[in-house]
Amino acid sequence: MVVGDFAQGTQVAVIGGGPGGYVAAIRAAQLGLEVTLVEKELLGGVCLNWGCIPSKALIYVADLKNRVQGADKIGLIVTDVRIDLPKLTAWKNEVVEKLRKGIASLLSQHKVEVVTGTAHLTGEQSFSVETSENVRRFEFQSCILATGSSAAQLPGMPRDGELVIDSTDALEPKEIPEQLVVIGAGAVGLEMGTFYAKLGSRVTILDSADKLLPMLDSDIGKAMERALRRFNIELILGAKVTELKREDSRGALQYSVADGDKSISADKILVAVGRRPNTSGIGLEKAGVKLDSRGFVQVNASMQTSTPGIFAIGDMTAGMMLAHKASYQGKIAAEVIAGEPSAFEGVEVPGVIFSDPEIATVGLSEQEAKEKNIKVKAGVSPFKALGRTLTMAEEGPGFVKVVSDAESGTVLGVHIVGPHASDLIAEGCLAVASASHVDDLTLTIHPHPTLPETVEEAAEQVENRAIHIFNPLKAGTGRK
Repeated sequence: MVVGDFAQGTQVAVIGGGPGGYVAAIRAAQLGLEVTLVEKELLGGVCLNWGCIPSKALIYVADLKNRVQGADKIGLIVTDVRIDLPKLTAWKNEVVEKLRKGIASLLSQHKVEVVTGTAHLTGEQSFSVETSENVRRFEFQSCILATGSSAAQLPGMPRDGELVIDSTDALEPKEIPEQLVVIGAGAVGLEMGTFYAKLGSRVTILDSADKLLPMLDSDIGKAMERALRRFNIELILGAKVTELKREDSRGALQYSVADGDKSISADKILVAVGRRPNTSGIGLEKAGVKLDSRGFVQVNASMQTSTPGIFAIGDMTAGMMLAHKASYQGKIAAEVIAGEPSAFEGVEVPGVIFSDPEIATVGLSEQEAKEKNIKVKAGVSPFKALGRTLTMAEEGPGFVKVVSDAESGTVLGVHIVGPHASDLIAEGCLAVASASHVDDLTLTIHPHPTLPETVEEAAEQVENRAIHIFNPLKAGTGRK
């Protein structure tokens, strides 16, 4: 190791070891490049350690508890169903640690040098790393920035980890609050709100928008409003938070809506109003890396920044802040550095919300297609028409919608609300990515009885010929 005024050389430097950074490092190593990866905290980043993985572990347990408690109607009677929070947290942490060790092992097997410390760009081809022992200096031929994002906070309502919490705090439950107020009805707000409601909290979700999930297909928001009522979650839309008054360990949250000013008391207030890119304090200005008007790093389709040889991926670039997007972009950056043709263009990124029911979507909604002046045909199939859904005792609202180009028949989008939507969307991803014809879905034999049959029926319904949905225009005319 060389320290001080001497710089260590590396072909590819990756700053950030989250789902974008570690994937980029491994892909670059696969392509024969020498790679140094710098991570200031834990490998796997927010997604693995404080986001995607721990939240899904907790959601699974809450869902299991909820299902068992309501299973008496199907002949399963279980008494005294309780959550042991210390055991739940310990199991969740074990899952995270196992996956984190797996990443470390993969990086080692690919001979990626991993440095723990805080990196700062010092020039267009150099950076320093402040470790617990010293400051190391590096020079690189190419650099991939993958520093991710952080939870946004509300002005005048700083996180204290006690009354005002963020998603990281919500994933370390020490007790179940009697009254939880969630500010923000996006993915985090819906997931954590439902999680705590299933564990016994009275939950209220506030959102400034006039519609729930306005960025998604309008039918999804309507279905989710009905779903939230199943768990006695109060949803207040068009709400602007104005002030927080502290009352000992509790708080009184002031907000305004169309009919006046309101107040609600809370034991915990979860702020889930989005995330901001981690672009400050890493020396971007010293390397000449430019930001856009919203603070994201400017990149082209090859993930290249304004500075030759420096790339940026994931949450620090514009677009949806999703782990799978970051991983995909990480592969692109590594391949471009290695001289292979690769670009992030013409790519539809799927989105998933692990609410109850789950939400999954890819491609254009009906509204988006119409805004692009595309004539569309859409087919909708409800899960309640499916035998498999009933055998799983699934009674909540849900459907699959397939949106197609009315003239060409090309699948433009697939939108799902229902059980295992996060898994079912994969077929939709393939259809959209390959510009499949809607008949590619209808002519594919789907096994029975399974949930994917709903995708087939939705595709058939584009032409009003689904078997398990009555269509008056297609009713038989042979019998007099």
